[in-house]
Amino acid sequence: MSKPKVAIVRYEKPLESVRKAVDLSDGLAGLSPGSKVFIKPNVVMWSRKAPFPKWGVITTSRVVEDVVVLLKERGIDRITIGEGPVLFDPKATDTAAHAFEGLGYNVLGRRFGVTCVNVHERPFKKVDVGGGIVLKFNTDILESDFVVNIPVMKTHAQTVVSLGIKNLKGTLHINSRKKCHSADPEKDLNYMVALLPNPLPESFTLIDGIFTTERGPAFDGKIRRSNLLVASSDMLCADMAAAMLLGYEPSRVPHLVHAARNQGRSADMSEMEVVGEKIEDLAAPHQYSFAYNDTETLPVGMEKMGIKGLSYPKYDLTMCTYCSVYTGAILTSIGMAWQGKPWDDVEILTGKIMKPTPGKKTILLGKCLYQANKDHPRIKEMIAVKGCPPAPGDVVNALHQVGVEINPSILENIESAPGFFMGRYKNKPEFDESLFRIE
Repeated sequence: MSKPKVAIVRYEKPLESVRKAVDLSDGLAGLSPGSKVFIKPNVVMWSRKAPFPKWGVITTSRVVEDVVVLLKERGIDRITIGEGPVLFDPKATDTAAHAFEGLGYNVLGRRFGVTCVNVHERPFKKVDVGGGIVLKFNTDILESDFVVNIPVMKTHAQTVVSLGIKNLKGTLHINSRKKCHSADPEKDLNYMVALLPNPLPESFTLIDGIFTTERGPAFDGKIRRSNLLVASSDMLCADMAAAMLLGYEPSRVPHLVHAARNQGRSADMSEMEVVGEKIEDLAAPHQYSFAYNDTETLPVGMEKMGIKGLSYPKYDLTMCTYCSVYTGAILTSIGMAWQGKPWDDVEILTGKIMKPTPGKKTILLGKCLYQANKDHPRIKEMIAVKGCPPAPGDVVNALHQVGVEINPSILENIESAPGFFMGRYKNKPEFDESLFRIE
């Protein structure tokens, strides 16, 4: 039996480079004219209030357009682009529409008849994905004949890498996304993510590595111009090859190990035939984890500032995206509030499994952690932020209550916060915004 092909191509020219990746990998070879195709880009988040670094965070519109053109060449007329971005405000149902317009997807609708769907507004179906796990998937992707999965090539602070398999999480109902961040040590986030491909129809994965991100998955990581494409009709093989390009043996990526085991395969390069460029010529190590001190109670940068009397233990796999959105803003706010005087033994806990330290003032961030610890006998003073996700004003009030006088405007204007990171890329021509526009 022949091995799946994985094509590795340098991105050099619009359309031509994507065409080369598709042809080398035979990724669309089995696609029949008239098929219903669902395209899943990676629009991990979107801000309606400020420009923000999209490079290495969001799939380039350039690659999405090229895929649509190649599908149309094959006689495919029923094309849907679907995504459900993480929402700063769960009630902001117009965020996806704003993203689709900003990324030019609506131009594809007018030009090629492509349909754009906001996953948050579409029907969901309960699916048993294996291991007794039931998740609610978007019905558009389930009812398609073929899926083109176009993730960004990036590392991830929790799952080591975020590639084809991880990108499917954006097709889940919000409650199922949260469910993936399970407190069960046997069925943790990596276990859950590995199950996501199971109910899907035949697919082709095209990993967009024009820009890659270190310490992703969002705008606060370090973004590079890498000019790479990875393509395969085998999603696991595509992810393993891309992990290698990011500097990680697949055996070091837990959800890839789980996925290989689920399919009765091995998590190594013997599973595939690599065509095009060689991995060893292009691999560039990308860190995935943000640096914390030796006790993992404070980011290294904050410890270097001399901050005392406060701990913010390192995130774990149980902290879902809707709480993690606040982490960077809270830490930034705390750093700006530091005046050199130690705070009064404050700790800020997140996720679902962290436990309080005796004698401290403990902020429980989020509904899940409050429910897990509300009756814990070791809490000296409990300050609960019960929302799911927490309300910015409640976070501000909790910190003020323990004497950490953060500036409320940072959290209250959290959707504008990503814009502060644009300065990193100013006057650097390799970070080209035009790749996220469709003319």
